[in-house]
Amino acid sequence: MPVITAPTDSSSHLESTDPDELFPIREVSRLTGINPVTLRAWERRYGLIQPTRTESGHRLYSKSDIETVHRVLDWIERGVAVSKVGKILARDDQQAQAVRAERDVLGDTEWSQWQARLRQAISAFDDRRLESLYGQIFATYPLSVAFQDILMPLWQELLRHQGRFGQASEWLFFDAFLRVHAWQRLQLASDSSLPRVLLAPMPGECRKLELLVAALLMSRDDLAVKVLPMGQPFDELTLVCEKTQPQGLIVFSNHSPSHDLAERLNRLGMTLNCPLFLAGDASELVQGNLAGSSIGCLGNEGRMMQRRLQQFLSGGLDT
Repeated sequence: MPVITAPTDSSSHLESTDPDELFPIREVSRLTGINPVTLRAWERRYGLIQPTRTESGHRLYSKSDIETVHRVLDWIERGVAVSKVGKILARDDQQAQAVRAERDVLGDTEWSQWQARLRQAISAFDDRRLESLYGQIFATYPLSVAFQDILMPLWQELLRHQGRFGQASEWLFFDAFLRVHAWQRLQLASDSSLPRVLLAPMPGECRKLELLVAALLMSRDDLAVKVLPMGQPFDELTLVCEKTQPQGLIVFSNHSPSHDLAERLNRLGMTLNCPLFLAGDASELVQGNLAGSSIGCLGNEGRMMQRRLQQFLSGGLDT
């Protein structure tokens, strides 16, 4: 029978391994920072969460429900209206199922075990242990699995769950560690003799690690991805491309697209002497507005971004 948990210690968190554990609405409110009125509205008006009910009608939320609340918050913080979040979550879940279908037999259980070991090292701020685990993961899995299925999901989880004292420091510790190592991998993979594309952040619409990992996931043995600095002026991208002559320019954003993003990209594309692409969450959200334009949408999933980039550059896909 599911357990109803209502801890009184404000430092408690979702640390139990019981998948059937249920939480009353006041505890969910404390864990997520969302008041009960809003939680009820998200359920009734938008169907974003579906808690179970006791015989007396009280709502009980699973760990999956609480994770959904954090996902909703994540999209709202990126500028997406709550009324549109449901479709995005459904799309993300569909993509995740497709990715899982391509995974090897080992699957989520083994990766969760790695994440548990990483959490222990992070909570102890043990950089030596973290370095050892990082090396073991890359000795066991290809880069795409290591970052996309093990490291980045944990990074995102720690980013969302910063309600307890010390958790912000844990995320910063892990973020700094991954940024250094992702940058080192990019530098090692950067062969000046290879054709290259430029990856530029949309100002203020992604974090440095997200940009670096996207570059790693899109890089290939025959194509290098060069990351432009955070804060790169959008209006100066044409100048940078004129001087560096890349095979293509990728603009990256994980934010809800502004109303004029498609127009700005089209204007930029007309000034370039190379193909222009959009990657990240914004690519999925604005894809319809770019249909028929010269802008190629690469998507927001690592394997998809690499595959589409290769197809676009080889002429296998039309923008």
